[in-house]
Amino acid sequence: MKKLVVQDTLVSLTRVHDDDYISLTDIARVRNPDEPKDVVKNWLRNRATVEFLGLWEKINNAAFKGVEFDSFRLQAGSNSFTLSPNKWIEATGAIGIKSTAGRGGGTYAHRDIAFEFASWVSAEFKLYLIKEFQRLKEDEAIRLESGWDIKRSLARINYKIHTDAIKETIIPHSITSAQTGYIYASEADLLNVALFGMTAKEWRDKNPNQPGNIRDGATVEQLVVLSNLESLNAAFIRQGLAQAERLMVLNELAISQLRSLMGFNTAGKLK
Repeated sequence: MKKLVVQDTLVSLTRVHDDDYISLTDIARVRNPDEPKDVVKNWLRNRATVEFLGLWEKINNAAFKGVEFDSFRLQAGSNSFTLSPNKWIEATGAIGIKSTAGRGGGTYAHRDIAFEFASWVSAEFKLYLIKEFQRLKEDEAIRLESGWDIKRSLARINYKIHTDAIKETIIPHSITSAQTGYIYASEADLLNVALFGMTAKEWRDKNPNQPGNIRDGATVEQLVVLSNLESLNAAFIRQGLAQAERLMVLNELAISQLRSLMGFNTAGKLK
């Protein structure tokens, strides 16, 4: 889950089948901070909205139920017509809007639809939303490109750069005996503990306002070691090593490799 700051409003983004979905609930708070869901429902009552959503689904969703859509289209705009996100999704099989309940829930929509909704809420807000969204995608593209450069440059890491203070910040502590006895839900979290000293959930609990996840803020050196640990862990699994034993070995390797990398410069230059 990522967040954009648009005119002092936090707008959440999520990924659904490799597409970006933006929170309509967050956008709606620009008009009604207390009852954003009512703003979304009012938007859905409009004939222009229903026709736009139907067209989007016909283009992008082969399983869209056209007969049910026609019924909504004929009723849209009348005083008695009401439509909620869940009703739209359940009746038509729509995929452009997602709605979930509970903490962290709300109504999300494909970016095409979210930008259309933002226009209805505020033309000015829409422009700033698009600007921040584009900035996010540019940052992601740069990060991906940098990651590719890192892989090509690993063999050329050959001279010193970092201070002792940086070393103390990045190099993990040895894991505790309690951690070795804990069964982790996934191998990804096993690697997180070995390298960062905590699980993804523990990091999120300690950093509730930080965007991204535990690995998004990793240094170049940590990403290099993480890649090595993934390969080593796979080999250890094939050898039949128990999880607790693998955790201890991987943690020792993470500490050793980071100490070695902290004495080289090429990875630091890539930051």
